[in-house]
Amino acid sequence: MSAPDVAVVIPTMRRMDSLTRALRSVFAQQDVATRLREIVVIDNDPEASSRETVEALRSESPAPLIWVHAPRPGVATARNTGLAATSAPLIAFLDDDEAASPGWLAALLSAQAATGADAVFGPIRGRVPEGTGWTTPYLERFFGRHGPDRDGVLDHAHGCGNSLLVRATALPGEQPFHVGSDQIGGEDDVLFAALEARGGRFGWAADAWVDEFAPPHRATLRYALTRAFAYGQGPSQTAAEAKNWPSVARWMAVGAAQTAVWGAATLALSLIRHPRRADMADRTARGLGKLFWMKGFEPQFYGQRELDRLQRAAGRT
Repeated sequence: MSAPDVAVVIPTMRRMDSLTRALRSVFAQQDVATRLREIVVIDNDPEASSRETVEALRSESPAPLIWVHAPRPGVATARNTGLAATSAPLIAFLDDDEAASPGWLAALLSAQAATGADAVFGPIRGRVPEGTGWTTPYLERFFGRHGPDRDGVLDHAHGCGNSLLVRATALPGEQPFHVGSDQIGGEDDVLFAALEARGGRFGWAADAWVDEFAPPHRATLRYALTRAFAYGQGPSQTAAEAKNWPSVARWMAVGAAQTAVWGAATLALSLIRHPRRADMADRTARGLGKLFWMKGFEPQFYGQRELDRLQRAAGRT
């Protein structure tokens, strides 16, 4: 029988209802009772707003439920704080706007054992509110993630949400997540680029499904395209972080070509109001991101920006 060796880490900021949903989905995990060491919630709200929610759920948890306060808003800071709260050799990340299927963690663990990968990723179903109209299929794809039908090795990394990482090889040092990305996201880009450079392996767990529920303020074409632009910045920014200027130039050239090709496709499909015009606009935005990766062009989604948005929303209600 395996000893408890995996911790589930959930960063959160003022999302009590969705945090409750995420936690209860972890409580309901099947076939991992002997492996789950602890569940760690990192509250990234300076006011520590989730403490009571976590305390109210503590009696339902099948493993020790740890609450940690990270008062400095920032997505990388939150993840690093969560890692510091556990010594588990395997770390599963679930975002607070996600809900895991009952076999999620078992599927991640099985795929990691089968592939020997340092980082394993699973599929995501994007869920958006009613009323998103013709953009609904695009937004569901945008907030989702798909991959091979079977477990196996990947040639690239995905985002940290819905992942299992081997601490010894994938999460070096005390602060493996890039704190310079606290406000903009992409905190794992540098991490995974460095892992790949060290010869690390990425894996896919085809049955490790989670649902990601996009809140109304995110389930818009404007938000998605802004995020697509930020995603596009990732390769250029990662190369710049490594001072690999030939690679920066190459990614900028790729971005220029993508902007020209997909921009023309976006214009053509928009003229006939084709439903796939949002996908073409997404590709155009990612191309632009590779071109305009410098400081001053970085959209902010997390940390203090998100806290300010939440405070404005609370003021209106």
